[in-house]
Amino acid sequence: QVRLAESGGGSVQAGGSLTLSCRASEDMSSSACMAWFRQRPGKEREGVALLYMNNGATYYSGPAKARYTISLDNAKNVLYLQMNRTSPEDTAMYYCAAGFYTPHDCYRGFNLAGQTYGLWGQGTQVTVSS
Repeated sequence: QVRLAESGGGSVQAGGSLTLSCRASEDMSSSACMAWFRQRPGKEREGVALLYMNNGATYYSGPAKARYTISLDNAKNVLYLQMNRTSPEDTAMYYCAAGFYTPHDCYRGFNLAGQTYGLWGQGTQVTVSS
């Protein structure tokens, strides 16, 4: 059974940077997409960054644009999320996930709290202090 394991979370001061990693237990090239989601305190889970496996295209939510970068190291089966210019509003549990349906379902699920994503990691906590 494929597993995803996030790491790299921690505490950072506002304005700082952090890189999250998501290691897959096996090659994920058969998936349609991989993405990062987060759940802030008292809020619903939301998508932050999406990567389509067929062509490497990426998509970011509004708060993530120009600050976050999603990337994949195929050789290591590791998905990354580079977070720059962090703010206290970025404090959340961050999850990586994989979708196995279609690219359209990847996008749809990304905007629906991950409803179409079938594989999830356990999450890694990010805390940004002001």
